[in-house]
Amino acid sequence: MQQFQQVIEINTMGTVIPCYVFGRDMAANQQGCIINIASMNSYRPLSRVGAYAMAKAGIANFTQWLAAYLAPANVRVNAIAPGFFLNDRSRQLLLTPDGYSERGSSIVRQTPMKRFGEASELLGCVDWLIDDKAAAFVTGITIPIDGGFLADSGV
Repeated sequence: MQQFQQVIEINTMGTVIPCYVFGRDMAANQQGCIINIASMNSYRPLSRVGAYAMAKAGIANFTQWLAAYLAPANVRVNAIAPGFFLNDRSRQLLLTPDGYSERGSSIVRQTPMKRFGEASELLGCVDWLIDDKAAAFVTGITIPIDGGFLADSGV
């Protein structure tokens, strides 16, 4: 239970505290944009990470609440929900010297684009969200960047 609570605390308060600190200054300046980091787990709890899924679902909900709260101060609040991207840690879980691990194969099988994401694909969405002209009327959403993972029921 202690580890479960710690995962929730790190992920939720690790979002709430920076939003409070920076959001306060943005509101005082009557402008700003906050982008929180949610996850595929915000929409669909994945195996072995119940506390993380719970925390990330909370971040998506908090993003909506904060967007409505800060909108009168001209501060937009959104989140991105990364799908499966390769990094140093995930490579160990998702790849083998011969290709995909069992978990990696399962993920790619359920991802319509049939691959893992690239960091630049996250950045493209973030660039759009922070653009005060292109995304001026966008607030309170969580955008999945997932190669269609959420769109595939797996059936």
